Amino acid sequence: MSTLNIAALSLFVFAWIFYEPLLIAFGKRRGGVLNTDLAVIRVAWMENMTSREARLMDGQLLGQTLNSCSFFASSNLILIAAAAGALFGGQQTFASLSALEVVHTSSRLLFELQLALVVACLARGLLDFIWAIRQINYCLAALGATPEPLAEDSRVAYGAVLARLLNPALGSFSAGVRGYYFALAAAAWLFGPWTFMAATLGAVGLLLWRQRWSKAALAIQDFRKLIQR
Repeated sequence: MSTLNIAALSLFVFAWIFYEPLLIAFGKRRGGVLNTDLAVIRVAWMENMTSREARLMDGQLLGQTLNSCSFFASSNLILIAAAAGALFGGQQTFASLSALEVVHTSSRLLFELQLALVVACLARGLLDFIWAIRQINYCLAALGATPEPLAEDSRVAYGAVLARLLNPALGSFSAGVRGYYFALAAAAWLFGPWTFMAATLGAVGLLLWRQRWSKAALAIQDFRKLIQR
């Protein structure tokens, strides 16, 4: 593998591994990041839930989130099967794709590494979705076990504990969705190392923009300010 390919792969691995820790650190230091703002909003949601006599709406909202996680997990399985089928297709798949002008792969080993990286990104996303599903089920069980009516002095404590279940669950869901961005960047390696590096930086840039400067992120920032007044 050439030095340029090694550099492109190193950039991708660095971005893939350190994106979330750096985003969390940035959010704690400067604020205004979608994920950290939503964490605060979910705490307020769970605290408000404990004050409601009828909690059917909260269960339905969590159920919709659970359905979304299940949908993405199923989609991931299909994509993994397709990518793994190409990976294990042998010489015939390598010959077919390497014949294309836009595909840049110098050897079968490099080609298999390129596809394996796509499969790894999708597999990591699948594990995140599965973990999100399990955590949401834990949250539903805790929601169902929350006493009703609940004493006024216990509502904040119950809401905080429920939020500690919900926030990691939806954080895992976000990580699974983020896996699609990195899987697309990994697939760009088939078109050469320069394209691979550009796609990696583009994916990170798009994720950061959506976290901080998109219309949704700005609206969430304003909503967080409203509930913290």
